This record gives sequence, structure tokens and C-alpha cells, in this order.
Amino acid sequence: MTTKSVALFRPLYRLQVTTARYICSKALEDTPSCFTARKTAESAQSLSQGNYPVLQHYVYPVVENTRMKALVKAEAAPGLVLRDDVGIPSIGSTEVLIKIKKTSICGTDLHIFVWDEWSKRTVPVPLTIGHEYVGHIAAVGSEVTGWKEGDRVTGEGHITCGYCRNCRAGKRHLCRNTIGVGVNRPGAFAEYLSLPAGNVFRVHPSITDDIASFMDPLGNAVHSCLSFDLVGEDVLITGAGPIGMMSAAICKHVGARFVVVTDINDYRLELAKSCGADVALNISKCEDPVEELKKTMKQLGMTEGFDIGLEMSGNAQAFASMLETMNHGGRISLLGIPPSPFAIDWNKVVFKGIVVKGIYGRKMFETWYKMSNMLVGGLDKRIQQVMTHQLPYDEFEKAFDFIRDGKSGKIVLNWDE
Repeated sequence: MTTKSVALFRPLYRLQVTTARYICSKALEDTPSCFTARKTAESAQSLSQGNYPVLQHYVYPVVENTRMKALVKAEAAPGLVLRDDVGIPSIGSTEVLIKIKKTSICGTDLHIFVWDEWSKRTVPVPLTIGHEYVGHIAAVGSEVTGWKEGDRVTGEGHITCGYCRNCRAGKRHLCRNTIGVGVNRPGAFAEYLSLPAGNVFRVHPSITDDIASFMDPLGNAVHSCLSFDLVGEDVLITGAGPIGMMSAAICKHVGARFVVVTDINDYRLELAKSCGADVALNISKCEDPVEELKKTMKQLGMTEGFDIGLEMSGNAQAFASMLETMNHGGRISLLGIPPSPFAIDWNKVVFKGIVVKGIYGRKMFETWYKMSNMLVGGLDKRIQQVMTHQLPYDEFEKAFDFIRDGKSGKIVLNWDE
């Protein structure tokens, strides 16, 4: 970044709705060839309450006469476009600019890539996507303290309002007005990313760039796992996607006794075993998944049922089999998102006294500190098994093909040229 470019960063925080509408329209007029993701002032108004300020989430100006490469959802259709004429994002007085080094592809990015119904309802077009990354700070806003150029960082992808009851109570992960990086505002699949300084997280020197690039989903797994006491407990994980794999690693690192993972993908089940799962069971090859689980429990010497359930699949049958095999007083973390509502046997929940906890994102920033310390303490040796591919950013289509074929764990895109 040149001195002239840095000087163009404009403080745009805490704009009133009318001002936001003006800045948004001006940004589009002044930079017609740049992709400036935005929500309308009317959308901003619907998310604000009373006279609360509208945050910069809804206007995304760029530094004039600058260009960078970015993966953009350019139109309301499947696929992404690699552009080299996207304006470098401007930062406000309380933001930082991050030079991206590596990014990782999330299941959310796949939803946006294929342009499913959720994406159509949620994602403004055009938009630079991506929210898993590691990089270095390239510039800091005038009011930012505690950060300097060159710091190696990643960041929390949920930007919260700061005004709702949960934010004011220190429970930002439950903010009702959350805005997602790479989902509602420009993301990290680019050479540069702007981010509020309060969302930035410093990467410990012993954590590799590869692992740091997917600390965001690792945080989902940490939040799910550490919601309940795992020490000496028997754990059932339904779903061997990357977060399920990482959950197996976390459970064994923390001290769970037995960890059983179920899925229908042999490739990913093998990865789960390499992360520490004691048993990886392909339920598509079983006539009766519940009976197969009971047989597995007997072989392991379990006499009552699973103490902890980690539901990572969003699959109705997987959740039903979990309820059937949970111990009385068992506890379930529910992270998987089902594609549509489904019925469950509430008698199992009631008469077994099962606790079910919904998990969304990460606790800010308790989860991040625990995650970082566990990685430094040896968790990284298990977690590194999850990363199966590294590709240059311009081979993104190949990366998405690997994911759709189910033949990958985490895929990291390199942005260093």
C-alpha cells in the first residue's frame, strides 16, 4: 500500500441511514468497474433499532484507482468469477486492512458457489466471498490501538452490532444482527480484506499458516466440543465433514475415552480416524445403523450409551440414531443444519433427560483463546490431517470439484504470487 492509498481510507463508521444511502450510491457511481457489495439503506433500516447507528456493514467503499484480484459471485447464478479489477477496500478509523496469504474453502462457500436457495435469499450480488484466511496487517485505521502493520492475523467472521441485549451482555455469538464476512459483506477470497479491529485475532508464532487459514471452522468444532465436559466420556459424532474430523481430534486431545464417528463417505471416515477417532463407521453399509452402533458400543466395552453427542451432519436419520444410543442424562451439541425441518422422537429426549444445545459460530473470544492454546499444546498434530489439498487461488474451480466429489478435507488456496 502506498502512502497516498492509505490516506484515502475514509472513516465511515456509525453513519445515519440517509448518509449511508448517499455514500452507497456515490461509491457505485464513482467506481463503476469495481465490485462494491452492498445492502440497500432499506435493508439497513430493517436491521437497525430505533436510533441505533447503521454500521459500515451496509456500505463498502474502495480506495480510488486501485485494483486487486478477487473471487467474486458476480451474478445470481452458479459459479464464481476471478476478477483482477476489484477495488482494494477502504478502511474506516476503527478497521484494519489485511493482506491475504492463504484462504480455506468452507461448506458455506460451496453453497454460494452452487447458488442454492439459501444463497439466493442471503447473499448480495456482486460480492467477494470467503471467510477463512490468514494474512498480515497492511494498514490500520486512525483510532486502532494494539495492532500494527506486519502483524500475522486471522479474524472472527461474524461482525456483531454491539447494541443488542446479547452483545451488551458479552454474548456476541448470539447477536441477532450478525453480519457475515464473505456472506453479507466483502470477504477474504481476495488480495486484501477490510475488517473491524475488534474482530482481528493474532496468530501464535507456532501455528502454521495452513492451520491458521481454517481456524474459523476449527472454532466451530471447539465451541461444539467444549460446551460439555469431555474428560473420560464416550462421544458419538454424526458427520465426518471437516468440522466432524476436527471434533474427533479435539475430543481425544481433551481426554474423551472413546470417539465414534459415523458418515457415508469412506474417504472422510479414514481422515476422521487419522485425527483420532477410535471407530469410523459407514452407516450406508449397515442394514440397521442403530444396531450397528450398539454392536460397536459392545465391542468397545460401553455398557450404557454415549455420554456426548456431536451432530455435524444435519441428517434426520443420523440424529435419530444418536438419540437412540445416547445414555440417560446425555448431552448433545447440535451444529449440523438440516436442509428442511424434520420430526424427532421427543419421548427419547424427555425420558432420557437429554440436553440438546444449538451451536452457532464461536464464542467471542473465549473459543479463540482456547483453540489457539490447544493448537500450541499439541492439537495441531491431529488437526493437520484435515488439510488434504493446497492449490493456487486461480485453480479454485478444481478445488470446488474436489469438495463436491467428497474427496477432500480442508482445501487451502494460496494467494502469494
